[in-house]
Amino acid sequence: MPDRRVGIWLIGAFGGVGTTTAVGLAALAKGLTSTTGLVTELPAFLGADFDAPATFTVGGHDIRQTTFAAAARELHERSNVFSAPLLAAIETTLDTWSKNVRPGVIYHANAAIAAMADRKDVRAAASPAAAIEQIQSDLRAFQREHRLDQLVVVNVASTEPPFELTEIHHSLEKLKAALAKDAAELPTSSLYAYAAIDAEYPYVNLTPSRGATMPALEELAIQESVPTCGQDAKTGETLMKSVLAPLFARRNLRVLSWVGHNILGNRDGQVLTDPQNKASKVKSKDALVAELLGYKPQTIVSIEYVPSLDDWKTAWDHIHYEGFLGTKMTLQFTWQGCDSILAAPLVIDLARLALRAQRRGEKGNLPALACFFKSPIGVADHDFGRQFEMLEQYIASDERR
Repeated sequence: MPDRRVGIWLIGAFGGVGTTTAVGLAALAKGLTSTTGLVTELPAFLGADFDAPATFTVGGHDIRQTTFAAAARELHERSNVFSAPLLAAIETTLDTWSKNVRPGVIYHANAAIAAMADRKDVRAAASPAAAIEQIQSDLRAFQREHRLDQLVVVNVASTEPPFELTEIHHSLEKLKAALAKDAAELPTSSLYAYAAIDAEYPYVNLTPSRGATMPALEELAIQESVPTCGQDAKTGETLMKSVLAPLFARRNLRVLSWVGHNILGNRDGQVLTDPQNKASKVKSKDALVAELLGYKPQTIVSIEYVPSLDDWKTAWDHIHYEGFLGTKMTLQFTWQGCDSILAAPLVIDLARLALRAQRRGEKGNLPALACFFKSPIGVADHDFGRQFEMLEQYIASDERR
C-alpha cells in the first residue's frame, strides 16, 4: 500500500509510551532499528496488509508543555533508553510531529492528573458536549492537513479513577439526550472515546480507564461502523500471570496464595500514588488469577511509586502452591522491564490492527486482540496461549477471504 497515508493520534502524546511510540515509528521508517517487539512482524503475520511505519504521521493531545524530542531526551538521560545517535537521526521528524500535538481538552479532570498540566493553553471545556466538539475539531483538522486516508485514536494517557456506570451509560439514546442537556457525566477518557468513535475513527484504549467500555459507546461503535479494542495493555507482571497460572491449572497444582509487589518510577507511578487512580490498576491486575485458575486463592497486589526507578518497573511475585500428598511448594519470579519500551510496540501493533479492521468493514469490539490486554472487552478467557491462538486464527481467516 505505497500510496496510503495514515495517522495515529495519541491521547497523552508526550508521556513515556506516546514518546516511545513516536521514536519507534520514526526509527522504523528510517530503517534505524529492527522490528523486535512488534507482534505484527512475526513470521505468521507477514502476509497481512498492515500499514508500514513510513506511512504513519503522529499527532495527539497533551496537557504538558514539552516536545517529543525533549521527552525522548529525558527518557534517554533518566532511564538509559534509546541512544544519542538514534535521537539525533530522527530529531527533525520528532520536531515535525510535535507541531501536530494540540493542548489537551479536559472536563472535571481528576486532581492527580490535573496537577500534571503545565500547558497554559490547556482547554477546560464548559460541558461534555463542548469537550467532544473540540476534540473532534482537532482530529478532523489533523486528518485534513495531512491528507490522511485513515486515522486511529489511541489512549496512552494516565490512569483515571474507577467510573461507575449509571442508567444513561447503558443506552446510546439516553446518553445523547443527556449530552444535549449538558447532563451527562463522563470521565475524560470516555469523552475522547465518544469523540473518536462518533467521528468514525478507530479507538484503542491501552489504559485501565473507562474509555469506550460502556454499552452506549459500544452501541455507537456498531452504529458508526468503527472498530474498538481495549483495555489496559498487558506488558509485565500480568502477562506473566496469564502464562503461568494456566500451568498450575493444567498440572492440577493448587495455588494457595499469589502475592505480587510492583514498584515503578515514571509519571504513571506518580499518578498511581492517588488511591482513587490506583484502584483502577489494582482491580485490573488482581482479577486475572482467579479467572485463570477457576477458584480464588488469597491474592495481594501492591503498586508503589519509587521515583528513582524512572521508567523502569519491577514486579516480584511469590506463589505458594500445594502439590501431591499435600506438599506445599513455592515459585518466585522477578520481572524487570522498561515500561515505555514494553508498551510502545503494542501501540503500533494495535494501531495497525485497528486500521486494517476498519478497511475490512469490521465494527465494534475486536475480541481477537485480547492477548494484548489485561481486561479484554468481551473475552472471559485470560489464558495467553489461547488468546494468541485467537489472534492467529483471526489474521489467517481474514487472509483467506
